[in-house]
Amino acid sequence: MLSQWMLALGLMLVLEGLLPFAMPTAWRTAFRKITDMSDGQIRFVALIAIIGGMALVFAFLPEA
Repeated sequence: MLSQWMLALGLMLVLEGLLPFAMPTAWRTAFRKITDMSDGQIRFVALIAIIGGMALVFAFLPEA
């Protein structure tokens, strides 16, 4: 079970690093726009990301 969590963490870090590695200028611009958002807007975007991520996990979760 721990190895699956470490695999998921590793994959997340790879995905998180792709955009700043491939397009640092676009990433910096997007990051600046995010810092200009209100707390409520950031929370809403985060909630949508959480829901989308959970939907993907449940859609592709192998059945036990």
